[in-house]
Amino acid sequence: MPQKTIAQGAEAVIFLNSKGNIVKDRIKKGYRISEIDEKIRTRRTKSEAKILEKAGKIIRVPKMLKVNESQKEVIIEFIQGKKLSQYLDSFKPLQQKQIMEEIGISTAKLHNEGIIHGDLTTSNMIYAEKEKKVYFIDFGLAFISSRYEDMAVDIHLLKQALEAKHFKNWQTLFKEFEKGYSKESKHEKEIFERLKKVESRGRYKH
Repeated sequence: MPQKTIAQGAEAVIFLNSKGNIVKDRIKKGYRISEIDEKIRTRRTKSEAKILEKAGKIIRVPKMLKVNESQKEVIIEFIQGKKLSQYLDSFKPLQQKQIMEEIGISTAKLHNEGIIHGDLTTSNMIYAEKEKKVYFIDFGLAFISSRYEDMAVDIHLLKQALEAKHFKNWQTLFKEFEKGYSKESKHEKEIFERLKKVESRGRYKH
């Protein structure tokens, strides 16, 4: 089975290897001094692998199979399913609500352990059809933090994604996310208060 490119972003090329696993290969940046570029890509590769392993003990994520620091690659399990961003609107309203509540619970579990996803959108979630469960993917921008501000920004990103991609009923969907998050979060009151401040800053910029 030849390698098949699945996606290419600013940071990495993602492809399916001959064993049917996902390989995320961090791209060299020509505008950076090569030694600095090497250090940055190595650090980010190690960080992503470490956070993905930690997250895998908490919620559904693809299994970390191997990290290749010299090649700046992480090799992870391929999850059979579709991106939630393409799929969510096709579900019946009750199922959409259940999925969003599940996402809220999973996000709170990550935040409870100090994991900030960094790019929390429905494009970075896979709906596994057989299991009928949601997997979080792409921890390339993830980091460790106990700051309510960082958790609020994570939630703000998801809220913006819902408004942009699922605009017909995004408010209902976000309420279900809030319900799930509040069930599991240790500091939901402080985090949602911080979210209001994050949103007010965004409004004043326009």
